Amino acid sequence: MDDQELGFNAGDVIEVMDATNREWWWGRVADGEGWFPASFVRLRVNQDEPADDEALGTGHGGAGDGGAEAQSSKDQMRTNVINEILSTERDYIKHLRDICEGYLRQCRKRVDMFSKEQLRTIFGNIEDIYRCQKAFVKALEQKFNPERPHLSELGACFLEHQEDFQIYSEYCNNHPNACVELSRLAKLSKYVYFFEACRLLQKMIDISLDGFLLTPVQKICKYPLQLAELLKYTHPQHRDFKDVEAALHAMKNVAQLINERKRRLENIDKIAQWQSSIEDWEGEDLLVRSSELIHSGELTRVTQPQAKSQQRMFFLFDHQLIYCKKDLLRRDVLYYKGRVDMDGLEVADLEDGKDRELHVSVRNAFRLRRGPSGESHLLCAKKPEQKQRWLKAFASERERVRLDRETGFSITQLQRKQAMLNASQQQAAGKPKALSRPYYLTRQKHPALPTSLPQQQVLVLAEPKRKPSTFWHSISRLAPFRK
Repeated sequence: MDDQELGFNAGDVIEVMDATNREWWWGRVADGEGWFPASFVRLRVNQDEPADDEALGTGHGGAGDGGAEAQSSKDQMRTNVINEILSTERDYIKHLRDICEGYLRQCRKRVDMFSKEQLRTIFGNIEDIYRCQKAFVKALEQKFNPERPHLSELGACFLEHQEDFQIYSEYCNNHPNACVELSRLAKLSKYVYFFEACRLLQKMIDISLDGFLLTPVQKICKYPLQLAELLKYTHPQHRDFKDVEAALHAMKNVAQLINERKRRLENIDKIAQWQSSIEDWEGEDLLVRSSELIHSGELTRVTQPQAKSQQRMFFLFDHQLIYCKKDLLRRDVLYYKGRVDMDGLEVADLEDGKDRELHVSVRNAFRLRRGPSGESHLLCAKKPEQKQRWLKAFASERERVRLDRETGFSITQLQRKQAMLNASQQQAAGKPKALSRPYYLTRQKHPALPTSLPQQQVLVLAEPKRKPSTFWHSISRLAPFRK
């Protein structure tokens, strides 16, 4: 940790000493004080019972008022949560405005220092996020009931803007690239001084640019927590209850979608590395159309006209099926032999026995066909259970393509180009490049001027654990990233 950053454990109670910026607070624990991300903590005010005078504010005394007092207490809790949501949204808007006007606008003036591509890498689509958040906070304020805040109905606002929040996916996926670029620029003193001048002119707290750019990543993770807290203090008979419940589910889905897209983009480097290990590769790169390996294994390919059988390794990606031949001596080396376009193909499960088209006996077979008279591929597995896994994999491939079409997922040309460049550099080095740990974000503390640059800090972006896949482990044995 840097000397101005606060470390703490789960369960610690932190005394907040400066909360003027709601994204980065200054706090104190037993061992010291410093800056820490506000999204990493929850306010005690929303978990403790209110003072007695607040709880009894609408009561009239007596034993019969217990229900009224309890309801008043819950209403006060709901008011606290609503006030916190609105307050943090207003502060977040100011934070985004500071980045866009204090940093991005100033960087655009210095064409001698920053290219358009460079600014896109550093700031991503933060201006789009700024515009959407301004519309969102305006909608929240319109639903706010200033006279009786606990009656405010905020759930509908989240439901109306849930599709807008998907733009955070692009930002979160780009953020690691921004960290890399800022880390590179931090080695050049003129950029260090320039960014510090931007911060001082905008009167922002003493956190470096990469710290500020981390805030949108934290924000999209915080919405489910806030909505869960709001639902906790919303009575089932409240007009907002169903909308808050639906909003909580929707924002969890948004966070899950962002996590899934991030996982997919982390895999494109592996796909590019796998392609670079295949001998005699022909045609377009895999990443032009595909972004995920769905299934792989050995199958027997029966070809016309003599119904010749060929043992091949098959790799099913979204949109295409690649098949390769093993080297006769080095069985871990694969040679590219062809590909099958999966779009528009039908998968037919064949019964054991004689195939009517090729007049050959087959077992555990299935056929890939494009229309009644189009291309046809007859494939056989060694065991029935292997065949069933392939049939399920083909169904999963079509479902993946459908979901990608609905959610608009795609790999940008820049991401594809960078992945292929990394793979070629790794191949030239003769050993695999160390893959970065998933879901970890690296942030550099703002360097004090004019002293030397301090060390980096690693912040963990909390995401659901996933069961490790065995696909890449299997491929590494078949086609290692070495020559």
